[in-house]
Amino acid sequence: MPQKLPHNHDKNIQTILEKMPEDEKFSQAASIFQQLGDGTRLKIFWLLCHSKECVSDIAAAIGMSKAVVSHHLQLLRKSNLVKGTRVGQEIHYSLSSTHEADLLHKTLALIFEITCPSELIDK
Repeated sequence: MPQKLPHNHDKNIQTILEKMPEDEKFSQAASIFQQLGDGTRLKIFWLLCHSKECVSDIAAAIGMSKAVVSHHLQLLRKSNLVKGTRVGQEIHYSLSSTHEADLLHKTLALIFEITCPSELIDK
């Protein structure tokens, strides 16, 4: 239950505070944003929004070592933004089927002011 505020400048603030998510939800959101605060992870996330790839292909596509890419993928997986599926001896990574991943994918398309490559392929 929210504390009573010392000043009541906005009569709706108590109602708003009653609907505020729990601290854990804010921590989860901060963790997701923190993952995308790194340009390399953002690039990997964007790539996986549009394709399913193994570590070797991702590393070659962005010009980084497999070890570095694996580290970034681990962090993105921990935040449930990407998922991995075993195919033989490889793990193929793709966008997670979560509301957060979908929302971030759409947000990036708006920020980059581009049409999603997947939409172009589907037509």
